[in-house]
Amino acid sequence: MRLRIFLEPQQGATYEDQLAVARAAEDLGFDALFRSDHYLHMGDHVSGFPGPTDAWITLAGLARETSRIRLGTLMSAATFRHPGPLAISVAQVDRMSGGRVEFGFGAGWFEQEHAVYGIPFPATARERFDRYEEQLDIITGLWSTPAGETFRYEGRHYRLAEGPALPKPQQGPRPPVLIGGTGLKRTPRLAAKFADEYNVPFASLEDTAAAFGRTAEAVRTSGRTTPMVYSAAQVLCVGRDEAEVAKRADAIGRQVPELRENGLAGTPEEVVDRLGRFGAAGADRIYLQLLDMSDLDHLELVASEVAPRLG
Repeated sequence: MRLRIFLEPQQGATYEDQLAVARAAEDLGFDALFRSDHYLHMGDHVSGFPGPTDAWITLAGLARETSRIRLGTLMSAATFRHPGPLAISVAQVDRMSGGRVEFGFGAGWFEQEHAVYGIPFPATARERFDRYEEQLDIITGLWSTPAGETFRYEGRHYRLAEGPALPKPQQGPRPPVLIGGTGLKRTPRLAAKFADEYNVPFASLEDTAAAFGRTAEAVRTSGRTTPMVYSAAQVLCVGRDEAEVAKRADAIGRQVPELRENGLAGTPEEVVDRLGRFGAAGADRIYLQLLDMSDLDHLELVASEVAPRLG
């Protein structure tokens, strides 16, 4: 099982905060650093100060200041950007990183952040998913079009005139695509069609296993022959003893019993056991949500006392 670090910078973080975590994660041997794509903090326990940082601008900077760790989003919002410019941005960051980018992409859901920054928000979930599916068609189509050939698209919401489909990402034919969520029908179908990895965020072990099963069935019925990677995201709160666990829980405004039930919390032994249960449910990768970016010792503890015990 591979462990990846996942940040929520909209809760209050500078670029320098994120860079410090990225460098520590790389030095400690973690597989990847991912970040959310949000423009507004969530919850009343944080102010969001000093304000949001753009996901792909941040990843471009990290691409030049790291050398090994993979970089990506959980998940970029289809509502934030037009698909053509987004395909250009991700392809450029992939080249800037030497081919280390992974593209997590979702339909968008947080209506308030759209209102705050004047971003149009489709009126219905159906329209959001219709637009999202067309964007997946466009972005993967632009990347996969062979060099020297052209691409055009005629959809209900997006139309692209015939063009050169440039630039190309460094990874061919495209960076890995991640799709996530626990939708019953459309999400598994889209994952089977477009994704290299399917992610279940912040769900119970039972709900995660059920979602994996639905997507695995969609993969089988689609006739797809390439394997799917299955992953989960869970909040992280590990301590050497109960006092350290409680201190870390308090720092992120959570309670230890709730974290033990809804995340990866407790001693290293407890967390290894919990990770093993997710592995048995089918998870190949786990994204560890690190909410306190100032606590780099948290990463060191996971690297030294959790990761070595995983198969």
